[in-house]
Amino acid sequence: MASQFPPAPAAADPIDALLSAHGLRRTAAARKVLGLLLAHADISYTHAQLQIALADEGDAALDRVTLYRLIDRLTQVGLLLCRVDSQRVRRYQAMPPSVHAIPHFECQSCHRDSPLSGALKANAEDLERAAQTALEALQALGYQGMHMDLAVRGVCADCATGVPLAAPSATPGAAA
Repeated sequence: MASQFPPAPAAADPIDALLSAHGLRRTAAARKVLGLLLAHADISYTHAQLQIALADEGDAALDRVTLYRLIDRLTQVGLLLCRVDSQRVRRYQAMPPSVHAIPHFECQSCHRDSPLSGALKANAEDLERAAQTALEALQALGYQGMHMDLAVRGVCADCATGVPLAAPSATPGAAA
């Protein structure tokens, strides 16, 4: 005997759910870009690096302008963090909803961008609480749609000791 109930809907794709929850269309390009950035949430990409990484996925490449528009929309709704480094290069990274501050270190010599969350370990909770407190204080003053970017700039240990760096193409967070 056939069941009276329709089949249960398939589990919603988390990427589609995120796009819909933020009022964005669930296009193949949006799913591809957001999926790549979420899969590599600890890496910040320049526009050029992101375009190369997407092309390496094997699907049809996105043109430059489409990618710019898409990452701009994703940034506007808070799904991506956009930082401008000391060389005025924009870097994009997935913005986890539970994170209020993404600490990173940018080397003034080689321009590598390294996440600091692993290096901070026990102090990461203190940093998160401080960021949350600052954001709550600003929200009470009427500011909206905020995120915090904690950038530490200096010279990395490799550059300071003169140890040769790995090839820049091997590190997606390196400057283009």
